[in-house]
Amino acid sequence: MSIVILGLLFILTFTIALAAVYVASRALAARRTQSAPESAELFDDLPGLLKTEELSSISFWDGLLKRLDFATLLTNRIAQAELNWSPGRVTLSMLLCGTVALAIIWKVSFLPFWLGFLAVPLASMAPYWYILYRRRRRFIRFQTDFPDALDSFARALRSGAAVAAALENVAKESDGPVAAEIRKTFVEVNFGMSWEQALENLSRRMPLTEVSLFVAALQIHARTGGRLGEVMNRLSESMREQNTLSGEIRSIAAHGKLTGMILTLVPIGIAAVMFVVSPDYIGILFVHPYGKHLIAAAAVCLCLAHFIIQKLVDIEI
Repeated sequence: MSIVILGLLFILTFTIALAAVYVASRALAARRTQSAPESAELFDDLPGLLKTEELSSISFWDGLLKRLDFATLLTNRIAQAELNWSPGRVTLSMLLCGTVALAIIWKVSFLPFWLGFLAVPLASMAPYWYILYRRRRRFIRFQTDFPDALDSFARALRSGAAVAAALENVAKESDGPVAAEIRKTFVEVNFGMSWEQALENLSRRMPLTEVSLFVAALQIHARTGGRLGEVMNRLSESMREQNTLSGEIRSIAAHGKLTGMILTLVPIGIAAVMFVVSPDYIGILFVHPYGKHLIAAAAVCLCLAHFIIQKLVDIEI
């Protein structure tokens, strides 16, 4: 009987998620069609020249994801996070997490039913949030290592090397995401893509201000010339100053984050002390018909307050 219930819960969650994704994708597609009606016909005359990647090993799910704009966004996020996952795997993991959360709330009688309306969407978004977390960590590391790469690039230019040779030297000497992204740019150029398009792809893969300035400097130098080495030195100095300022702001914001964590844990600590000091007094919440609703509402409010405090003290430059 439990297997049948889990199957029905999975089908219900799957249907709701599929309907939501379909409605959102149709709205985004309509908006993009109005803004750029001819963008979907750019490659209609080039059949068989571009490789189409499978979004999922399941043919049905692969065909469905190819019709949704969300799959393209998810593919870009996965690539920026440098994870070897497929969009099909991520979406099915999201459905699985939502189904498990719904089954837990369904089976545990103490949890109120309305908690499922909050827990299921949050559990479903957990894999996507992990991708965003890895993506943000990779961007921070790229921003930290990029000034050193620009210094190496400028030294190679001053020694008389060409721009292509200097970039290749950066790819060899650097490590981490900087070397990986520069290497991808070289691979695209070796396959016949122009340098301008390869640099545009670099700025699209790494949507950072530092990369946009770097790409703009290279494109302007290719058209008008100039002392590119001095420009790169100034860019690296300004990026180091910005990284230093960001580190100071993060250190100041750490005090606020610690305060928010303490404020979140204080009610839990008080409840634990009440269990020890006066268990009969606080035990009413577990026997009263509205007790579980009050406990669940308090837990939800604590989580919301914690994330709101974390967002308020997270200052972006």
